[in-house]
Amino acid sequence: MHRVAPIIWLVAGLALAACLGFASSSIDPYFLDVLTTIGINIILAVSLNLVNGYTGQFSLGHAGFMSVGAYMSAAITLFIGPKLLGTSGGTTLSQAGLFLAALLAGGFSAAFAGLLVGIPSLRLKGDYLAIVTLGFGEIIRVIFQNVEFLGGALGLNGIPNYTTIAWVVAFVVITIFTVVCLIHSTYGRGFLATHDDEIAAEAVGLNTTRYKIVAFVIGAFFAGIAGGLYGHFRLTISPAGFDFTKSIEIVVMVILGGMGNTPGVILAAILLTLLPEVLRPIAEYRMIIYSLLLIVLMILRPQGLFNFSYNLKRTSAPRRSRSTS
Repeated sequence: MHRVAPIIWLVAGLALAACLGFASSSIDPYFLDVLTTIGINIILAVSLNLVNGYTGQFSLGHAGFMSVGAYMSAAITLFIGPKLLGTSGGTTLSQAGLFLAALLAGGFSAAFAGLLVGIPSLRLKGDYLAIVTLGFGEIIRVIFQNVEFLGGALGLNGIPNYTTIAWVVAFVVITIFTVVCLIHSTYGRGFLATHDDEIAAEAVGLNTTRYKIVAFVIGAFFAGIAGGLYGHFRLTISPAGFDFTKSIEIVVMVILGGMGNTPGVILAAILLTLLPEVLRPIAEYRMIIYSLLLIVLMILRPQGLFNFSYNLKRTSAPRRSRSTS
């Protein structure tokens, strides 16, 4: 029964996405914009949680993978799409097929980039890995900034408006389903073993580098999907939108929700998406607020704001009785 439950949730989530797609015309555009942004951030946070939370690595280059997916998918719909759809723009079904192909191409391109950076760097640990992934994100940003074919520093404009709330919710459901099923599978135990004690995992014969690379590639794939959805939602992308600040925002979502805690990460992504809307009058101080939030969180609640299983484990642990002589 526990194997059937995720499939039921997947089908229910896809049905919800279809219903939202039909009802989107009756939703206020502002709320629709916020809901779409929340969905994209959930995809980014859940995919990074696979790397930082469940596998125990520390990546600061998730925005780089997001940018690869955004540029690849946008390039396909901008430059190849008109040739395939013709001057009439094609039917709704053909546009959906083109968009799905563009998203998958963006996802696989980001996954390939994750493989390229993962093979040489994931033998490193801790701060060294964080520095390498941070450097990768900056390299990708500078490359896009200097490629005139992709718009250079101005980025790409006039991207087709293909992203809808139905597409976003569908990929949110698929991302959560994939990560949850992977972690609870036999293979996923290797991620958890790598996180708990990498030396012990290697001692019992696990190839921890392979598990880290697989997690990195899967996380990068879904970051690329999120980038494609983002580009076809905002209709314009530029290298400045995928800088170090964007990576920090995603990391904050994972830390706030509790690393290795998928429901908590989802709640944190929702909270940190809504927070700028509430604090819009003081938007220029957003990163200061994020930084203070991280400091307070690390001091008062290092396990994450929405990670309640930590306290349950501590309170429910049986006390050892003193031996009597």
